[in-house]
Amino acid sequence: MKYYDELVKAMDILAADPRTVFMGQAVEVKGTAMTTTLVNVPADKKLELPVAEEMQMGLSTGLAIAGYIPVTFYPRWNFLLLAVNQLVNHLDKVKHMTRDGWQPNVIIRTSIGSIRPLNPQCQHLGDFTDAFRLMLTNIEVIRLEEPEDIVPAYTKALTRTDGKCTILVEYGDAYNEK
Repeated sequence: MKYYDELVKAMDILAADPRTVFMGQAVEVKGTAMTTTLVNVPADKKLELPVAEEMQMGLSTGLAIAGYIPVTFYPRWNFLLLAVNQLVNHLDKVKHMTRDGWQPNVIIRTSIGSIRPLNPQCQHLGDFTDAFRLMLTNIEVIRLEEPEDIVPAYTKALTRTDGKCTILVEYGDAYNEK
């Protein structure tokens, strides 16, 4: 069981659900290690977006309210910081603001950046897992430390019935090392 292979398997499981849409930068075109995990995901399930992280999270929220399950890609925690307004003030609070009327399911993929073979420096290596756990009440943050954590965590995120969304935190170096 390899970390990368389990991510591919998890993406295949998500893609089989007719409600999912995969969105973000480098989901249709090469650009990040996350892109390569979509090898079996049909092109019509992918939505390539410009570098506009806050807009992306707002779009993810809107699609979820409309009944889709967005799988929204932020290849590094540091990029997800740019979507904090939409994440903390809107997606996390929509269930409360609507008195449980809307319970969107958004699956957020992010990563602690890899340092091997090339260290991208501090602006790409953040791990803000603990800080986000403190800020969020209706979004669960799950670190994917071992290959065996991956499929169960993504399956849980897909099949949630508790009105929560999920941030799944991958380890960039684990793609090639575990």
